[in-house]
Amino acid sequence: MARAPADGEPPIPGDAALGAADLDPGGDPMPAAVLIAITDRPEPGVLLTRRTDSLSRHAGQVAFPGGRIDADDADAVAAALREAEEEVALPRHTAQVVGVADPYRTITGFQVTPVLAVVPPDLPLRPQPGEVAAIFEPPLAFLLDPASREWRDMDWRGRTRRVMEINWQGHRIWGATAAMLVNLSRQLDRWQH
Repeated sequence: MARAPADGEPPIPGDAALGAADLDPGGDPMPAAVLIAITDRPEPGVLLTRRTDSLSRHAGQVAFPGGRIDADDADAVAAALREAEEEVALPRHTAQVVGVADPYRTITGFQVTPVLAVVPPDLPLRPQPGEVAAIFEPPLAFLLDPASREWRDMDWRGRTRRVMEINWQGHRIWGATAAMLVNLSRQLDRWQH
């Protein structure tokens, strides 16, 4: 059983650190980027999506807008902004990029770079119906609060796995998305001290 990292520890580098090393596909990971879009309001929120149930990968799961870094993308920032525009109609020019968080390697073969940006509140976002079932905005403080996190055992590919989970108003935020939020929390904590 994987040990739950304490808040003072370094970032979780990937799913293998959570006890899934045997599922690592090996080889070079596929570069990907996600946009951690923080809304500019007195109590900031984070834009998250619930993927449609019809997708072949990660169906119905909660995720940041994002995806693979294409050959046409200049870098991870460009990819994250492009994907957010495609998935939720977030205009690229409205996102003020403030940096990138620690990369995260998934057991599905991706090296994900989280791009952190501040966006105006109440943008007229629209889910891309083929990929996104819903867009929602939990409070940033809630997502970063260690008290909001739980460790759960779940069966995946015939084995019991330990995954981090954050529940907010019926939305189950878990796996890589939850781990990237924990990494962000730890990175912010390091910057403050």
